[in-house]
Amino acid sequence: MAKEQSASEVSSIVSDFLSFLNASPTAFHAVDEAKRRLQKAGYEQVSERDDWKLEAGKKYFFTRNFSTVVAFAIGKKYVAGSGFHIVGAHTDSPCLKLKPVSKVVKGGFLEVGVQTYGGGLWHTWFDRDLTVAGRVIVKEEKAGSVSYSHRLVRIEDPIMRIPTLAIHLDRNVNSDGFKPNTHTHLVPVLATAIKAELNKVPAQSDPAEGGENDGGKKCTDSNSKPKHHPLLLQMIASEIGCKPEEICDFELQACDTQPSILAGAAKEFIFSGRLDNLCMSYCSLKALIDATSSENDLEEEAGVRMVALFDHEEVGSNSAQGAGSPVMFDALSHITSCFSSDYKLIKKAIQRSLLVSADMAHALHPNYMDKHEENHQPKMHGGLVIKTNANQRYATNAVTSFIFKEIAEKHNLPVQDFVVRNDMGCGSTIGPILASGVGIRTVDVGAPQLSMHSIREMCAVDDVKYSYEHFKAFFQEFAHLDSKLTIDM
Repeated sequence: MAKEQSASEVSSIVSDFLSFLNASPTAFHAVDEAKRRLQKAGYEQVSERDDWKLEAGKKYFFTRNFSTVVAFAIGKKYVAGSGFHIVGAHTDSPCLKLKPVSKVVKGGFLEVGVQTYGGGLWHTWFDRDLTVAGRVIVKEEKAGSVSYSHRLVRIEDPIMRIPTLAIHLDRNVNSDGFKPNTHTHLVPVLATAIKAELNKVPAQSDPAEGGENDGGKKCTDSNSKPKHHPLLLQMIASEIGCKPEEICDFELQACDTQPSILAGAAKEFIFSGRLDNLCMSYCSLKALIDATSSENDLEEEAGVRMVALFDHEEVGSNSAQGAGSPVMFDALSHITSCFSSDYKLIKKAIQRSLLVSADMAHALHPNYMDKHEENHQPKMHGGLVIKTNANQRYATNAVTSFIFKEIAEKHNLPVQDFVVRNDMGCGSTIGPILASGVGIRTVDVGAPQLSMHSIREMCAVDDVKYSYEHFKAFFQEFAHLDSKLTIDM
């Protein structure tokens, strides 16, 4: 029987989780928020460009591309070759990203060209109050010296919308289904050209007109035409405190302006975007911080406790900052080499390690009961779901599943099992990528949720608390439990 959770315990972690979600409209913001929390907890930032000088008993983190973060705490009894206890998740979610040339003018409207990122439920993006957020590269001149900085931006106000077509002009939409063309129909409206003209917004009607507000050379094409609406550039510049012509480039995405909230008649749900996979990112990060918060937490630890939050999982992880890159192996080898020059010890360390690949799971949907195999129906409030797939779409095996379940049993935490129906395709995670690429034992898990990949998802508050507690227990218990295994890995 799983232990009951007090209302105050749930309330505290849910409130903190909502703060994390609302601070993280993009992967860049999520990593920035993670960085802030790590530094507050005494973690020291190191750079992959520098030589590391690490000490046992100390806590560190590094970022890559500002969208991936790896944090780790080294046990006071650590020696080179000891294992790593890792929870891995991802910071990205399906979204609409602005195109390199986003300026679109049609039918008297100013629209913003976007491209689909990941496998989103794109029909859910229609009729939502949207804004933009991401990172901007800004040119700075001080005392005759030029430098370029990375700035995060988020316009709070709803400035865009993707309107649906009236049913009077699409009479069969309810019978035939809503099937938008993602190229022609999925284009946010920013403003009307006539209103922009009346408000004396920088020239919109003539694409050839530029002026000092056209965002500089980097924001114009080879014919000196603006790549982006001057109105949009002006709003971005105003938000980050620079001039439009100082904006060199950016990576922006459309975002829903509705905040993440505690909801449901019994206040048992969280309604939010990006639960996949910021829920697992948050729970693993908080678990690591709390499992290393006191001076005694690392006193008897012989391994390294680690959280790795990767970008680009939703598009296959094949990037310099994705799980398919060498970032995980680089981190493990870099840490090991700080304590010994014997390169062979990294192989021993990997064999003594375990990765918990944490990515949200599909909860049983009451209106689509037939989509789940009858013996594997993850329920909300049922705790973390252990995912298994015979075709290795998930990396769980009997040993790694046993370890994770044993930790749950010791701490009286609920746990569930999931396999996809044989007649349905199976998604995947960073688990198989890292298991095959690094050679590390892996278990795939995730909290159950509904509306996965919608602009607005939902999960249960109890499962946030269960996930956090399970990950924290993993950091505290794995080394001791692993020492009892007599199985030859």
